[in-house]
Formats: sequence, structure tokens, C-alpha cells
Amino acid sequence: MTFFLRSICSIACSLFATSLLAAPPSSPECIVPGSSGGGGDLMCQLIKTALAQDKVFDQPMQITYMPGGVGAVTYNTIIAQRPAEPGTLIAWSSGSLLNLAQGKFGRFDEGAVRWVAALGKSYGAIAVRSDSPYKNLDDLVKALKQQPRKVLFGSGGTAGGQDWVQAALLAKAAGIDIGELRYIALESGGESATALLGGYIEVSSTDAFEVITHLQRGEMRLLAVLSEERLGGELKDVPTAREQGYDIVCPVVRGFYLGPGVSDEDYAWWKHTFDQLLASEQFAQLRSGFRLLPFALTGDQLRTYVKQQVAGYKTLIDDLRRGQ
Repeated sequence: MTFFLRSICSIACSLFATSLLAAPPSSPECIVPGSSGGGGDLMCQLIKTALAQDKVFDQPMQITYMPGGVGAVTYNTIIAQRPAEPGTLIAWSSGSLLNLAQGKFGRFDEGAVRWVAALGKSYGAIAVRSDSPYKNLDDLVKALKQQPRKVLFGSGGTAGGQDWVQAALLAKAAGIDIGELRYIALESGGESATALLGGYIEVSSTDAFEVITHLQRGEMRLLAVLSEERLGGELKDVPTAREQGYDIVCPVVRGFYLGPGVSDEDYAWWKHTFDQLLASEQFAQLRSGFRLLPFALTGDQLRTYVKQQVAGYKTLIDDLRRGQ
């Protein structure tokens, strides 16, 4: 009897807590801090699909593209001009945190927005065109050692960004002065893929999952994935950098933040919604279909993670620059 009453009380308390949440925000929108085709686009398409499946909103979520400064324009716009929109999610990645660590988002630091959820992760990769003379990392490193200024890298993000760091870590592991790297900064992973396929760059430091379509078409080849072990699935035959003698691991975590003026009630609604999604097998399958690996943090745990990552990235960048 006691157990029965305790169970009823637990259910009642849960229902009461849920009833205290704010109503779903109107005009749901997901902002991609870049152009179409990159990781931010993938995240907004993922959450739009997930929320539509669960019929969370009465209307489809709008996706808005806001390129500029590899996320800086979006970050500053949300804080200064759109701080309190309860229905507006903004996609972020580990690259966003890396840019924050270097002050690339202007006067605002990582404490200026409300980090609400991390939903998945991927890993970095080194990509070339399918007709490239580079068949593995050793081929690329050999060319870099002989004439580093003749090998043209490109990726979504500025020097010091996520993709640049991947290339810099490869150069460092190979004993090459990273100041000798030739690097073109592009706005997104989609633009990087276009530049590689068009022959404007020779090597793309990218996200492994962003280029799978190009791999399937036979347009690109991955020299390495920057993960602890092989990723399996469609990438099961791609070796890691570690397998080839270069100890480089670069996970890319992805999620969403809200504007700094969003109310506690609306923030709690989004956190609850994300917690429900992350506990769902349906969402796990959907995330896998979007080629993202499991990674789940919300609320206070995510805020702690963000602070720790930004601090770690500051140290990493300092170490790389001292090694130039």
C-alpha cells in the first residue's frame, strides 16, 4: 500500500511539474550561423524534423541562414537585437566555442547567451578530391614537408577555427611549422566542399559526416577521420589519423543556444523538450539518420561543459601559436 501511494505521489508530482512549464513558444525558428550545407544547417534540419514528428508546434519550424564571421554575426545579432525571442534556437558547434575562446565573437564571451542543449557529435576529417595524388596522410605530410606553401588547405572557418586547428594539429604532429600552412577560410562546410570539388583548394579540413554524400558519389576521398577509433557504417573503411601514426582526435559537438533575455520559464520549456527528445529511441534513430553520434547535455551540465571547453581551447590555441 505504501509503495502504491508513493508511486501515485511521484506521478502526480511529475504531472504537476510539467504543468508549470511555459506553453510552447510561438513562431519557432532555427538559425543557422552560416550558409546552407554545413553542420549548422544539419542541426536545424534535425530539430525541425524531430519537433514535427512529435507535433510539438502547430506550424513548421522556420530555418533562417545568417552567414558572417563564421558565427560572429549571429551571436552578436541575437545578443544585441533579438535577445528575448522564446521560439528562436541558434545552432552551435565546438567551432563556436573555439572562436569564443579567441575573442572572435567581439566583446561577448561564452556567458552572454543561454546554452540549452547538446544533441550529438561528429568528428573532423581530412578530405581530398577522388583524383588527388594523396592516398593517405603520409602522402600529404610528405608533400607538406617538401614544399608546404604549395599545398592549399581550405575549410569552413577562419584561421584559429575548428577546421584550421585540425590542419594545424596535423602539421604539428608531422613536425611542420604551422605558420607555413597555406589556408583559405570559407564560410561553411558546404562552401569548402564546393571549393574542393572545383579545384580551388587541394585539401579540405572538414567534418567527416558533412561530406558523406560526396564520398558516395565518388567525388571525394577521406585520408583520415580524426576519431579515437574507426567510425563504422559508411566510414568503416576510412582509417583514423592514429592508425597512420598521427595522434589527432577532434570531436565536434553540436547543439543549440537561446538568447540571453529568454525567460527562465521558456528556457525550462526548451530544456524539458530536449530532455524528452534525448530520452527517446525515436530521436536516437533520427539522429543516427542525420549521421550524428550520441552526445547529450542540457541545462547546468551543458553550461559547465561549455566553460570547460572554452578554457581548454584557450590553452590549445596558445600551445599551437607558441609552436609556430
